[in-house]
Amino acid sequence: MVDEDEEVLAASRSSAADMAFDDAIDCIANIILDPEFEQFHTGFMDKHYMEFDDSEENKLSYTQIFNEYVDLVEKHLEQLLMERIPGFNMNTFFELFVQHKEEVPGDIFDMLLTFTDFLAFKAMFLEYRAEKEGRNLDLSQGLVVTSLTPASLKHTGSSE
Repeated sequence: MVDEDEEVLAASRSSAADMAFDDAIDCIANIILDPEFEQFHTGFMDKHYMEFDDSEENKLSYTQIFNEYVDLVEKHLEQLLMERIPGFNMNTFFELFVQHKEEVPGDIFDMLLTFTDFLAFKAMFLEYRAEKEGRNLDLSQGLVVTSLTPASLKHTGSSE
């Protein structure tokens, strides 16, 4: 049998943790949209993107760059979060992130995934390199609209 006080306490802990997680996600969104953070992140990408190529074999240098990225960007993000959210803990946040990942907006999810998933990190660099080299797909020039109605069946303007 469950005591009602225990249920209320568990519910308040859960909602407090959920609220803290939501606050952290909102804060991260504000941080990654901040031009200063974007400049910080882009500077790192500019420094290393030429190292990456789209082969299946990963170079040893990728691991070094990944570790540097995690160290610099995660620490920078964590510092800003600790300044804005009293008592913030990155390890606790990542535990909640794993539990609530389906609730995290896509751009934030992608950014946080690059801290923990090497393949996502490499994909980010490959995409960045393709963009810098003008190799990204632009389908807007190749779109053609064709009528499915034969010209002979189109309304000719006569009233029937």
